[in-house]
Amino acid sequence: MKTVLHFLKKELMLTVSLLAAAVSLFITPPSAALLPSIDWRTLGTLFMMLAVLEGFKQENLLRPLVSLSARMNRMIPLTLFLIFGVFFTSMFVTNDVSLIIFVPLTILLFRQGGREAYILPVISMENIAAIRGSLLTPFGSPQNLFLYGQSGVSAARFLLHMSPLCAGSAVLLVLFVLFLYRKNPREEIRVDPREAAGEWKPQGRIKRVAYAALFVLVIATIVTRTPFWYVSLALVLAVVLIVDRKLFLKVDYVLILTFLCFFVFSSSIAANEGISVFLKKSVAGREYWWAIGLSQIISNVPASIVLYPFSENFAGLIYGADTAGLCSLIGSLASVINYRLYVREYPGQGGRFVKTFTLVSWAFFLIVVIPGWLLSRWPFLG
Repeated sequence: MKTVLHFLKKELMLTVSLLAAAVSLFITPPSAALLPSIDWRTLGTLFMMLAVLEGFKQENLLRPLVSLSARMNRMIPLTLFLIFGVFFTSMFVTNDVSLIIFVPLTILLFRQGGREAYILPVISMENIAAIRGSLLTPFGSPQNLFLYGQSGVSAARFLLHMSPLCAGSAVLLVLFVLFLYRKNPREEIRVDPREAAGEWKPQGRIKRVAYAALFVLVIATIVTRTPFWYVSLALVLAVVLIVDRKLFLKVDYVLILTFLCFFVFSSSIAANEGISVFLKKSVAGREYWWAIGLSQIISNVPASIVLYPFSENFAGLIYGADTAGLCSLIGSLASVINYRLYVREYPGQGGRFVKTFTLVSWAFFLIVVIPGWLLSRWPFLG
């Protein structure tokens, strides 16, 4: 029992989702219609993406990027490289995975180079980069993956509508970096590239090729919306089983289970006529602010799942969900992951992280929140 309680305390999002699902089943008793209402396609796609990206992590497929960053000897170019490394990789390997790659690298490089004082502001900006870079693509974040799958909008139109937010955020991030190093724009740093990048093991070549091919397959499955997504799922399962079955033990099943619980919660709430009518009246026309606000309670992924059935303005919902992570740690699962990565290296320093994170993120949020709201009037499906 102590082990279970410790696990639930550690995995707060899962605990919240389990409680939400349990309560919703009392509000609306389960029926035969519950199982078909769950978005199994999104769950299957999420599993494929998590499995393949875990393979990327295990086989160090991004080693060339790490090696290149370690060769930079000035703080501004290195910081921009790290932040925009997060920004662009999050578009393809999801925002949480990009942070898992670059935050430990940032800590390693700044430690080796004697620049630890810059770690907190830089990883806070990396957090922003992950949130704002990943919003561009349908597969950049779990909430984008879900909302894109539900919307029926084309990939080209999705990219068109998200590009203003993405481009504007890129410009702001550059300005934030220049402000950080305003006192000494030419500050230097020295790091050993070999120690930072590590090596590719010759025996891992087959795995690297396999994971790269599977990544292309998963992206194609998401973008084309093929009804045969389960074939791709079967291929991913088969290839991973052949090349490295131990990888199955490292997949983030907690995130998948959290999604499942919130799907149950959303479906049960939507099936209750009284609650459904209330949310329909309250959310419609205010999707942007509801997404930001509710995300501060249950995070942006479950907030997207809960609010989608009651939304009329898809742009407001997705813009709000992709902005919510700038307000607080709970606003985005990626922010929680960033916090964990830091306190693992600096135990007992969680308060310092929250203070710096909040200051940097709110400075960014206050600049982008109104333009995002104004842009949400541009209909995706119009």
